[in-house]
Amino acid sequence: MRIPSGIRCAGYLIIGLTAIVFTICLIAMASHFKDKGEENLDYIIVLGAQMKGGSPSTIYRFRLDAAYEYLMKNPDTICIVSGGKGKNETVSEGDGGKEYLISRGIDPERIIAETKARDTVENILFSKEIMDRSTSDDTLRIGIVTNNFHVFRGIHLAKRYTENQVYGIAAYTVPWYLPNNMVRECFGILRDFRKMK
Repeated sequence: MRIPSGIRCAGYLIIGLTAIVFTICLIAMASHFKDKGEENLDYIIVLGAQMKGGSPSTIYRFRLDAAYEYLMKNPDTICIVSGGKGKNETVSEGDGGKEYLISRGIDPERIIAETKARDTVENILFSKEIMDRSTSDDTLRIGIVTNNFHVFRGIHLAKRYTENQVYGIAAYTVPWYLPNNMVRECFGILRDFRKMK
């Protein structure tokens, strides 16, 4: 059966627009793949990811390792590790991440575990609450630590919810993880677009 030309044209238009939107999202992600933040930030916020068997997943470990490297180079920076406890997790992402950093030699006094957040927006909001309790200063310099494909969304959400200066700190991602994670991240960007600045 021949498909009417109007339906074919509509189908081509939808496919074309979808390709354009996804291409824009991919370019936005790629533009932050090399973010390294700035020296001597007041806080860095590590966005949580899955804990597996009480240990950070591969994706999460890369984020924590990036935070570890930054903290070693910037001894006055405070780290907030953010993430709640999911149904399949035995420990919250915040607590698990804190223990991982302590095990690598970071002073526990420099690490704060945020243990309620369920998504990226809550990572930012609940971490902001912690910072607000510590200081009324609205000129803080904050780093958002997450995997390279996630930095764009992380920093633009943070800029939406705080007046402080925000910088990205991109963690490594194993190359063969990127295609799946970048496609998923496109949907995350589209979902959170109205919340981003």
